[in-house]
Amino acid sequence: MKKLTVKALVGIGMLSSISYILMLLNFPLPPFPNFLMIDFSDIPALIAALIFGPVAGILVELIKNILDYFMTGSATGVPVGHIANFVAGILFILPTYFVYKKLKTKKSMTVGLVIGTFIMAVIMSVLNYFIIYPAYTLFLNMPAMSAPEIRTVVVTAILPFNIIKGLLITLVFMLLFTRMSPWINKQGSYKNAI
Repeated sequence: MKKLTVKALVGIGMLSSISYILMLLNFPLPPFPNFLMIDFSDIPALIAALIFGPVAGILVELIKNILDYFMTGSATGVPVGHIANFVAGILFILPTYFVYKKLKTKKSMTVGLVIGTFIMAVIMSVLNYFIIYPAYTLFLNMPAMSAPEIRTVVVTAILPFNIIKGLLITLVFMLLFTRMSPWINKQGSYKNAI
């Protein structure tokens, strides 16, 4: 990995701060349980990845979750939700980045965002079933859910929620990307960062 330039470090810091603020502006989606919140904090991470490379996007995801954990804490005492958010963000931005970088068109960005949405939704469903839900019940000292109960929650709430969240982020990002793509591509062409 190449050393980070000052420009990349400043950009990652700024985008991490914006991402953290967007994470605080979360809101529930009525048909889903209240612990599932929509936020647009993956957008700055995606911008960081497009400008400075995929490691920068991962760093933005990491920094925003560390900031949120230390500023707001966690109901479990351990950052189960923050780790889940970090993994979900990576699963969303990396496929998007690699699909877009292959062709560098608006269509490839849209395709990348949709692929990223479905990869994130499916893998997060599997992780919720096997790791995240059991971790929550363990750390919250709740009675463990049976496999059919967890499966029901994953299929009826987690999977559709993540698909809707990814599609909402796709919509908002494409509105921004339509205006910002020349600037993003220009910034990315100067990168010697990561």
